[in-house]
Amino acid sequence: MQNKLIAEFIGTSWLVIGGCGAAIFAAGIPNVGIGFLGVALAFGLTVLTMAYAIGHVSGCHLNPAVTLGLWAGGRFSAKEILPYIVAQCLGAIFGAAVLYFIYTGNNSDIGGFAANGYGAHSPQGYSMISAFITEFVMTFMFLIIIMGATHSKAPKYLGGLAIGLSLTLIHLISIPITNTSVNPARSLSQAVFVGDWAIAQLWLFWVAPILGAIVAGFVYKMLSPEDD
Repeated sequence: MQNKLIAEFIGTSWLVIGGCGAAIFAAGIPNVGIGFLGVALAFGLTVLTMAYAIGHVSGCHLNPAVTLGLWAGGRFSAKEILPYIVAQCLGAIFGAAVLYFIYTGNNSDIGGFAANGYGAHSPQGYSMISAFITEFVMTFMFLIIIMGATHSKAPKYLGGLAIGLSLTLIHLISIPITNTSVNPARSLSQAVFVGDWAIAQLWLFWVAPILGAIVAGFVYKMLSPEDD
């Protein structure tokens, strides 16, 4: 169990460092910045690389919503849920701390710090309702893809690629709406350092992804049981 939790800590740290780091450091540089496309790809690559690095150790959840969705789908033990979520949240906060100390090394203000938000804090001003629907639907589809890609009848060794690319696609759709969460730990990690509005709006980025994931888990379990 200890190795699993260490793996989840490391993997979730990498997700935040790679994905949020790309958004913070590289997205907005005039003329040469990577933009939304680059950030979307960065998040996808973090999951893809960790899937092959730690998938055999912990399953590479990196996300409380994924852990709960896999439980709902009959793929994960209830007794391991809380330890996984704690490891993921601590790993994400550690990753955000790394970004914070790098970013403030030239006395820069962290600004939005790639935090998730709605209303005035949505990149394109989308409402709370739009943000909730987006996070629910995107996480629902993410779990459907995860469960399908890791099904016993799915092609072996390609699951990480499908899951990483699906996260890239999700970010391409939803960065303009919420900065894309689909991961409560990722949202928590940035909100801790931004404080204020990011903490006030954090509830949505826990509730919507977790609900979407749990519903997806139950739906996929009915759609395609492992013993079919």
